[in-house]
Amino acid sequence: MNVLWIFAHPDQSSLNAALRDEGLAALTEAGHSHRVSDLYAMGWKPTLDRDDFTEDHGDPAGIGRASGHAYDRGTLSEDITAEHQKLDWADAVVFQFPLWWFAPPAILKGWIDRVLVKGYAYGVTDPDHPGRTLRYGEGVLSGKRALVLTSTGGPEAAFSPRGINGQLDQILFPLLHGTFWYTGMSVLPPVAVYGANRLDDQQYRAAAETVRRQVTAIGETEPIPYRSQNGGDYDEDLVLRSPLAPDRSGLAVHSTRQSGTDEAGSARSEPTPSEFAQSGSIRPGFAPSGPRIG
Repeated sequence: MNVLWIFAHPDQSSLNAALRDEGLAALTEAGHSHRVSDLYAMGWKPTLDRDDFTEDHGDPAGIGRASGHAYDRGTLSEDITAEHQKLDWADAVVFQFPLWWFAPPAILKGWIDRVLVKGYAYGVTDPDHPGRTLRYGEGVLSGKRALVLTSTGGPEAAFSPRGINGQLDQILFPLLHGTFWYTGMSVLPPVAVYGANRLDDQQYRAAAETVRRQVTAIGETEPIPYRSQNGGDYDEDLVLRSPLAPDRSGLAVHSTRQSGTDEAGSARSEPTPSEFAQSGSIRPGFAPSGPRIG
């Protein structure tokens, strides 16, 4: 497989950088090809503005449409088109970042804002159904896989169904569902390292092995079963039809594996963040970890 690795951490001596190197080595050993976009090292411009267009489109309707016009005319800035070429090449994309204030670093948000422009990643109409937009499971990026590798200083219990921080898959919902699934990518369960600023050597080795295992299985891992927009589960107002996940609401209903009930509404056990991460979570230790911080 061709794997694009988007790395968003400012410190090359960090835990994230060490795990990135472990993952890239594992991909090479498994015979996969990879390319890396190290956003901080690249000096990636994190803000979407008119400077992204090599000519002024003067579109009063907004910068989103203007970026779409620039994409159609081939006048986006060179750094954006370079990322498009990488994405076109890739079968799967790894997004690696520390969780800061319950979100990715701003530089990764800037990559998303600038690269996933209208006409390339969204706003694409269905040629077989005029007037219908391809999104949430369909679109230009359909067929590609997305995997999030993240780290947080909090303990795993705080990200459990009753934990004060909320479940990781729900914290990341705007990214996993609202960005990757929206653009058509198949979204794999996120992999998290908890207590990232206090892993001891044994726990680091366990984290490294988890990363190596998850990235080499990127082509076989079962994606999160999100519902597709145009698959019949939603009505014309894009609201989930009442026979599905009855008497429930919230983010989990947009997956056929929602917690608490099955499709028929029968009670079942609630999945934990570890289940969503497919045993990809690493609990914290208490020994200092030298340069492997964050």
